[in-house]
Amino acid sequence: MATDTGGRFDGDGGTAIATGIGLDDPRRLVRGVAGIAGFVLLWHLVSLTQPAYVLPSPGAVVDAFAEELASGTMTAALWSSIRHWAPGTFVGTTLGVGAGVALSWSRLLDDVTAPLVRTLRPVPPLALIGFAIAWFGINDAGAAFIIAVGAFWINFYAAYGAVEGVSNDLLDVGRTLGVRGDLDMVRSIVVPAALPGITTGIRTGLGRCWMLVVASEIFGVPGVGREILRASNNLLVDKVIAYILVLSLMYLLVDVAFRAAQRRVLVWQA
Repeated sequence: MATDTGGRFDGDGGTAIATGIGLDDPRRLVRGVAGIAGFVLLWHLVSLTQPAYVLPSPGAVVDAFAEELASGTMTAALWSSIRHWAPGTFVGTTLGVGAGVALSWSRLLDDVTAPLVRTLRPVPPLALIGFAIAWFGINDAGAAFIIAVGAFWINFYAAYGAVEGVSNDLLDVGRTLGVRGDLDMVRSIVVPAALPGITTGIRTGLGRCWMLVVASEIFGVPGVGREILRASNNLLVDKVIAYILVLSLMYLLVDVAFRAAQRRVLVWQA
């Protein structure tokens, strides 16, 4: 007798896998809702045994969320964070993908830059806050710089690995069809073949950059990160969680939108 084992490739689960959140599969949607409900229930029960400054109840977090939203503080902070996230993510992603493709394709560029790349890669974006303040000041540009650095390395290595993994057979086919020169080969063969890996890196970077928003704003730049730090300093854990939920919701919206675009770009994979 067939059973619903919940396997990723059972029945018509392909669409749900593509969306990543199961909106087109009622079974996955119900399971997801049940999981959230179970987590909230457990959270509520544990909060009954802890003071509010350690773990506030879900109801207290909802009240804090509504209060911050009604006052306009949350909206202003979110808009400030978007002004940091959007340019930082765009610049870091663009430069990272471009550099990853170029260095992976060109052995000369790779050999020349390898020592520098290996020296700079371990440096966390937080360590560059001093440079951000010195070069840009305590403003939006400084915060965007921190986010761009994080986005760069994620996309650099994703693009580098994706290009490195392109089959030599595809390159031979391109030469047979008359593709000549490095630029034409990269544009016509290499980048399309590497696109699944590149877009996966971009998707990862989009989420990671929302995490970096908090780090980029801890030196006094207005935004969600500063509100989290301010609430933490005052032991207002309900407000901390409320702003964390804002970041989570923004990541979810961006991720769903990007997945939809990714499916269109990679329609040939279906």
